[in-house]
Amino acid sequence: MLKELKFLLIAAFVFLFFYFLPAEQRVIEGLKEAVYLTHEYAREHVIFCLLPALFIAGAISTFLSEASVMKYLGAQAPKVVSYSVASVSGTILAVCSCTVLPIFAGIYFRGAGIGPATTFLYSGPAINVLAIVLTGKILGIHIGMARAIGAIAGSIIVGLLMAYIFRKEEIKRLGEVEIPQTLKTIPFYQRVILLSTLVGVLIFATWGGKEGLAGFIFNIKWYLVCFLAILLGMQVVFWFKVSAIYLILTGFFVVLTQLLLHEKEISFLVGLVGFSYALYKTKGDMEKWFQSTYLLGKQILPLLLAGVFVAGFFLGRPGHEAFIPSFYVNSLVGGNSLLANFFASVLGVLMYFATLTEVPIIQGLLGAGMGYGPALALLLTGPSVSLPSLLVLKSIWGVKKTFVYAFIVIFLGTISGYIFGMIYS
Repeated sequence: MLKELKFLLIAAFVFLFFYFLPAEQRVIEGLKEAVYLTHEYAREHVIFCLLPALFIAGAISTFLSEASVMKYLGAQAPKVVSYSVASVSGTILAVCSCTVLPIFAGIYFRGAGIGPATTFLYSGPAINVLAIVLTGKILGIHIGMARAIGAIAGSIIVGLLMAYIFRKEEIKRLGEVEIPQTLKTIPFYQRVILLSTLVGVLIFATWGGKEGLAGFIFNIKWYLVCFLAILLGMQVVFWFKVSAIYLILTGFFVVLTQLLLHEKEISFLVGLVGFSYALYKTKGDMEKWFQSTYLLGKQILPLLLAGVFVAGFFLGRPGHEAFIPSFYVNSLVGGNSLLANFFASVLGVLMYFATLTEVPIIQGLLGAGMGYGPALALLLTGPSVSLPSLLVLKSIWGVKKTFVYAFIVIFLGTISGYIFGMIYS
């Protein structure tokens, strides 16, 4: 009865909303921006960012033993080691708040303590080298350094607070993680090289720098991706007995697709599909790798795209009006009051920032009158958290942990921005 009543209330709300359609023009603009933002995310971030990240997460789940995770990131690991490793692990990964989720889920379910895992979750998107350099170059060295220091220190504080608040639940969860008594037969160096190759594919496929050395790498990045893909194929053939025929056919169709369509996204996707099929047809660890990747994708992708759609509806894309007018945003983040920093932090937690796009967005907001304190608050919250990522975290953690995590991030962003604003002024 209660379930039916809930359904009827939701149905009535949806009907009345569309019947009366308040703020008709704003709703239409919001829907348009939601569609455009979801379209951009699907084209620019799913194939080159999220799908490789899912394969990395699946590989972590398959090849990284519970004992290894517990040694460096487990609750019993020395805090200096676990939090140091987690806080700087994202320096080479140009990932957004959503792309980091599969990797976070992989290490969390593998036995990492909630503290170090949360530290990685927060710091991963916030401290990659490209983002810090771009921030310092465009917004100023002072805010670039403040972002680097704030992201590392903030990630450790967030992790420590989450570990303390949920210490009793963690004891129970980690007690249920079964650590095998016998070591895996796969040599350690093979696991390290395989994971490094996958990370290399993710880094170069998403490489965006276009000046100096970064520009040189950008010009040859697809040659590097091809080299790493061939290297990955050789690894799984010689080390894990994957059929070379499947991978040769995959390479043939990748080349054929590129010659016919000249679309790197489609060619890359064809390669992923062929590689997945080769893993699926190979018994043992390769089949487990494919299954782990598939299950993570099934859990994360639907919620992620729904969250991007909602974020686009309310906040839109940079330079485009959505349901919430940009005038209100700009009027609320001027100066350096606690309220301005708080609002910037809340906005950062809700809004989705694609990798490295936070810098031009904040550059535009600074030009419109945004204070430097709220700018730092937005830099520390926006890349690390978003409404889409929170929706996915809810399915991993539950409502309570997700709410506490968002609250801590908002609080730290507000205080950090306020202190920086006072120092800078």
